[in-house]
Amino acid sequence: MTTVVTGAGGFLGSVLVRELVARGRSVRAIIRSNAKALEELDIEIVAADIRDSSSIDRALAGAESVFHLASVISLSGDRSGSVTATNIDGARNVAESALKNGVKRFIHCSSIHVFDLKDHGKTINENTIRVTTDSPVYDRTKYAGEIAVRDLIKMGLPAVVIHPTGVIGPGDHRPSRMGQVLIDLSSKKLPALIPGGFNWVDVRDVCVGALGAEKFGRIGESYILSGQWHSTRQLATFGEEITGTPPPTFDLPLWLAQGIAPIGSLLGNITSNEYRLNSDTVSALKAARKISSAKAETELGFKSRPIRNSVHDAYKWFEKFGLLKKPLLHKNGLSS
Repeated sequence: MTTVVTGAGGFLGSVLVRELVARGRSVRAIIRSNAKALEELDIEIVAADIRDSSSIDRALAGAESVFHLASVISLSGDRSGSVTATNIDGARNVAESALKNGVKRFIHCSSIHVFDLKDHGKTINENTIRVTTDSPVYDRTKYAGEIAVRDLIKMGLPAVVIHPTGVIGPGDHRPSRMGQVLIDLSSKKLPALIPGGFNWVDVRDVCVGALGAEKFGRIGESYILSGQWHSTRQLATFGEEITGTPPPTFDLPLWLAQGIAPIGSLLGNITSNEYRLNSDTVSALKAARKISSAKAETELGFKSRPIRNSVHDAYKWFEKFGLLKKPLLHKNGLSS
């Protein structure tokens, strides 16, 4: 049985590939260009662009199961058009190819950001209303990509949709935005913290949840894979426990962050460079705290570990691969 993973060179994709290999699965990893995260694995690696339907048709030939994880995350608009082309057109191309190739299971990795996360005091679940036209471009394109997949479900695609929250943990090789924040905190590169927080989930738990969706998920259903809400300061405190580096003493006042953020967004749209303090970031850090994974827990057997462990394990991984400037306080292995 050949299992195809798109976005296999990314954080979540590379960790999922390793989990599949550990379970004895035959894996075909679809990457854009960089396969560094997959070195030394006994897998088939195929370079393909999901925006090119013909290359994806070839890449999915003979696949029995497909995990579609490839996407572009943007906090600086879509000046180049790559966010739309990847998150919408790419998702449609992969889903259409999976249907043509007769795959038995298609797991579409959507995002928690397709839901309206404004904090109305209610718990976010799979029935929460979806994003609106004034939502950030990433949120809108991920929702549109999910709609494209659902159109193919109506035509017979055996797809299940998963919605991870903010992914964190070991294996963050590039690193991700949050991974870079953790690294910068350890070297005192951040003068202040942006107030707020988010719901974080361990990358390893998302992978197990995705595999649960493949095995137990009901076709056409959505499953939220969430962990726990923590403030930016709490994450920094978890980091201090293992790095010995205290977090910044200063929290940027919310009114000031909200005032500066549009400037970062404007500069990002003009230059295509991403500024850490922007409107999308502030909006995300103000999102609802209560996000339920009860459906995934009941139907898929999903469980999430304490994020404190995830932060510690992320730092251990960063140290192992030379991404930290000083040694950690603790040398124990990764949490189970």
